[in-house]
Amino acid sequence: MGVAEGFFERVDTGRFLATAFTRGPWDERSQHAGPPAALLGRAVEERAGAREDMRIARITYEILRPVPIGELEITTSVVRAGRGTEVVEAALAPAGAAPVMLARALRIRVAREAVPAVVPGPELPPPGEVAQTPFELPWEIGYHTAMETRFVAGAFAEPGPGTCWMRMRVPLIAGEEPRPLDRVLIAADSGNGISAVLDFGRYVFVNGDLTVHLHRHPVGEWACVEARTSVDAAGIGLADARLHDEKGPIGRSAQSLFVAPR
Repeated sequence: MGVAEGFFERVDTGRFLATAFTRGPWDERSQHAGPPAALLGRAVEERAGAREDMRIARITYEILRPVPIGELEITTSVVRAGRGTEVVEAALAPAGAAPVMLARALRIRVAREAVPAVVPGPELPPPGEVAQTPFELPWEIGYHTAMETRFVAGAFAEPGPGTCWMRMRVPLIAGEEPRPLDRVLIAADSGNGISAVLDFGRYVFVNGDLTVHLHRHPVGEWACVEARTSVDAAGIGLADARLHDEKGPIGRSAQSLFVAPR
């Protein structure tokens, strides 16, 4: 069998086959939540009848159970449609089974006339000035090999806040050009790993959700996650991150964490 050419292969309309590149750090049978988050985000933007004058300003994911590596189906529906905003839901499920991941997106109409822009400028070294940072896992192929990572501050093996540029090495869907939104959503779920404050070998710190706010549509191949994690003794944590592209900040992401000894 040859090496897959994307995180997913398109089977049919709304049906996809997850490849080994989606494999996450916690279980070799389950996906990192980044690839399915990006896939659901694309489904929201590409659904039948989607308005081209709107874009995602906020998308929240509920991770109901581990997302298996296998064939998956996506369904979408419009919850509310207005003149200036709309709310769209999307569900991801193994073929013939209950959903394992849900998304609810707020899309806002792009202004017909330009409004005054208040945009912070670039604050980080560009990725080309930062050395690559590998992330070692027991399995040879997974999300960790399909993403290029370059830490500006911190490291996967260094507890505490971290800032990491990330770039996809393979397309989201084999044979289809990646989009800037794909690149941000696939990276945003890595905040808890980038800013891990506990020993990966002794504790799990798995997120049950992910929310991404975008005040500006991303551009380019690179996304940067500037993250920090807080953990309470009750075993509940929060990974909070600023998101950047090479032109500057574009939004924020947050993950609620289940924290427990292995």
